[in-house]
Amino acid sequence: MRNEELKIIAESLIDTTERAGKKTIELQNLGLKIIKKPDNSPVTNGDLEVDKMLKIKIKELTPNIPIISEETVDLKVKNSLKTYWLLDPIDGTKEYILGKDVYTLNAGLIIDCLPSLGIIGVPKKNRLFYSYGKGNSYLIEKNKKTQLNCNKKTTKNKVFGLTNRVKPVGDVLNKLNEFGTNSFLKISSSYKYCLIANGEYDLYVDKIRANEWDDAAGHAIAEHAGAIVTDMEGQSFKYGKEDYKNPTILIRRSKNLNV
Repeated sequence: MRNEELKIIAESLIDTTERAGKKTIELQNLGLKIIKKPDNSPVTNGDLEVDKMLKIKIKELTPNIPIISEETVDLKVKNSLKTYWLLDPIDGTKEYILGKDVYTLNAGLIIDCLPSLGIIGVPKKNRLFYSYGKGNSYLIEKNKKTQLNCNKKTTKNKVFGLTNRVKPVGDVLNKLNEFGTNSFLKISSSYKYCLIANGEYDLYVDKIRANEWDDAAGHAIAEHAGAIVTDMEGQSFKYGKEDYKNPTILIRRSKNLNV
C-alpha cells in the first residue's frame, strides 16, 4: 500500500477517533459500567463503545483487511495474518476507571508484519497522534498539526525515562542505568510512545511482554517520527505472531539521548 493511500486512511480516522474520545469522557461522567473479562481484567462500556465506533469506520475504509481487537480476539485461535488491523480501544482501562488522563484509544495497521499506520487519541489531554510511514508522524493539539521528529524538548545532557513500574528493579533498573537515566515516570498506556515521538521523554523500558494491540499504533507513531523501537536486547521485531505476544520493549528517542 502506497504512502498516499495510508495518508488517506489515517486522516479519515481522525474524526472518528476524536468522537470516540469524547464518548469515553461522556460515559465516564455518567458513571462507567464495569465487568470482568475471563482473565479477571476489567472492561467498561467505554471500551466497548470505542471498539464499535472504530470498527465501523475501519471496515468502511478497508473492507478487505481483517480487524483484531483486544475486546473480541479469540486467543485460542493461532494468528496466521500478516496484514491486519490491531485495535486496543482503551489502553489503560484501569486508569480510565480511576478518572486519570493518560488512557488512550488505539488503532494500528500492520502490513507484511510491520507497523505501517498508527492513530492514538488521548482524550483527556486533547491530543491526537497519527502516522503513515517514515517521516510522516504528527500531533494534533488545539487544532494545530505538528510534525513529530523526536527532537529533544527536555534539558540537554539529562535523560528522562518512562517505565511501567513505580520502583523498577532487576533488568529494567539496569537498563535505565545503562542509558544514564536521571529520572523516570511510571506510565502504563501507549501514551509513552507518543511522548517519546514528541521529544518529551527520552526512553521507555519494560520487561513485561505486552500483546501486539498494546504496541502497534504507538510503535508506528514513534518509529515514523524517528524513534528506535526494539526489545530490551536491542533487537527489532515483527508482528504476525501466532499468540500475539510481543517481546520486552525498549523505545529510544534516538541513539544519543543527551541531545
